[in-house]
Amino acid sequence: MTQANNEDAVEHILEQWHKERPDLDVFAMGVLGRMKRCTLLLEKRLDAVFADFGMNAWEFDVMATLRRCGAPYCLSPTALFSSLMITSGTLTHRLRVLEEKGWIVRVDSPQDARSTLVRLSDDGFRRIDAAVTAHVANEQSLLQGLSAYKQQGLNQRLAELLASLEGENRKD
Repeated sequence: MTQANNEDAVEHILEQWHKERPDLDVFAMGVLGRMKRCTLLLEKRLDAVFADFGMNAWEFDVMATLRRCGAPYCLSPTALFSSLMITSGTLTHRLRVLEEKGWIVRVDSPQDARSTLVRLSDDGFRRIDAAVTAHVANEQSLLQGLSAYKQQGLNQRLAELLASLEGENRKD
């Protein structure tokens, strides 16, 4: 496999299917296989940066969600799990872990005395701010193999695919 002839690990799989089942159009298998392989390779590189800050991907996601909502970096658990697209049970576990690490605190809601809000602690704020800076630099470096024009094109095609898939999910 060389870059010169644009072969990759998926191309070999497609060649095998073409040989064994020439009646099948495996183009979509190639596209989705490459997306899946890219995802796996990207996750390793993203996880390495999160680990530099003592966190994993889901910890980063929860804390980044709180950080990007703006001061006072506080959301209701319902708003958090809706934004993260996880179940409330999963969020409960994640919040417990983050609270034990001292990265979040639960505070009484000023609007409803019966409910609590989740807020970044001072340590959590400092940690996620530093991690986001490193994460954005890492993401930029991961795309540097593509020209700015190709990055824009890839982004547009992925946005179109995502909109199509999300539209199908709304019909279910």
